[in-house]
Amino acid sequence: MKVFEEKRIVLGVTGSIAAYKIVYLASKLTQSGALVDVILTESAAKLVSPLTFSSVTGRRAYIDQDLWQVDDHVLHIELGEENQAFLIAPATANTIAKLANGLADNLLTVSALASRTKLLVAPAMDGGMYSHPATQENLQILEKRGVRLLGPAAGHLASGISGKGRMLESDQLLGHLRVFLGKDGVLKGKKVVVTAGGTQEPIDPVRVISNKSSGKQGFALAQAAMDQGAEVVLISSPVCLSPPVGVLKIDGTTAEQMSAAVLKETENADLLIMAAAIADYKPAQEKNHKIKKDQGGLSIINLETTPDILGELAQRKKPVGIGPRLTIGFAAETENLQENASLKLKIKELDLIVANDISRKDSGFGSDKNQVTLIWKDGRIEELPLMEKSEVSDIIIHEASKLIESI
Repeated sequence: MKVFEEKRIVLGVTGSIAAYKIVYLASKLTQSGALVDVILTESAAKLVSPLTFSSVTGRRAYIDQDLWQVDDHVLHIELGEENQAFLIAPATANTIAKLANGLADNLLTVSALASRTKLLVAPAMDGGMYSHPATQENLQILEKRGVRLLGPAAGHLASGISGKGRMLESDQLLGHLRVFLGKDGVLKGKKVVVTAGGTQEPIDPVRVISNKSSGKQGFALAQAAMDQGAEVVLISSPVCLSPPVGVLKIDGTTAEQMSAAVLKETENADLLIMAAAIADYKPAQEKNHKIKKDQGGLSIINLETTPDILGELAQRKKPVGIGPRLTIGFAAETENLQENASLKLKIKELDLIVANDISRKDSGFGSDKNQVTLIWKDGRIEELPLMEKSEVSDIIIHEASKLIESI
């Protein structure tokens, strides 16, 4: 998560039972290279000790008494001004009321008042407290001032009832922080369309023809593009992954559905990355009932070709210039990797192709790692070592941004 490297992030923790969840967030941010300063209110410190946060961040966690220490020169100004993000999570109804009315009666609120970065606030409280007119009015005041409200979600609350007031989970908050810190990246103002997963071509209401693509590389590419400030559309087949925060996800279960979505979304796109493993063939006729074993089996299935999405895009560009400014494709091969990928690059008129050998056991389909070769249309070739798919994605997005700048 390069977006967090050397970024100073202030986490304000208030007296909600959800405070314990922020320990995980502080730890993940620290592991990602962020410098995390935690401020606990008096109530929060009764739920989670400052030592707990210090243990996961490697930095001092602050409480109200620290405001009066002679060795901390104007501590609230330092915490308020010297940060790249200021997140208050969980934010109780009491702290939200203080923020809305400009009160600064503890270290957290006085630091928030001094902050020069936009506040991010994740409310957490019982449903009745959240829906109370006073709380709703306070939240509206904060929104009008430019405070970014994250949640809350609906779900099981500490009181035992279900309702709206539950703090977003730490992974969601992490995603919102990524969006916030990446908003001014090199792809700011650019639209990026990414495809992911393996399409499913139905044989009958139960069975499909598909492949082993997990969608991990495509989802990682969508996240990497978000980290650089892009407007990201992710077109994906059904996979067991949650889309990155801020990404618009569109379902593309079959090759035809994915084709229609890609053609529509790329009409005004700056970049298309075709990471999906799209079926080349589909059953010529889908049965409208489940084929039973005692009906002779499935020894013969007549197949027909699916839409050639990249081919169609290349054709649309020629007469009227419709489509993405740049297109990056993927080539999953088991032999003659560079030769086959280079041929696809030329035929599909791509700007860059990412070739990977799917016969490897330590990378590719289903794995968290990938080993790819980048091939440009000008003939340049770069073979990357085995690395995490998130790292592969960062490199691809970096190269894509350079290509966009060059045209």
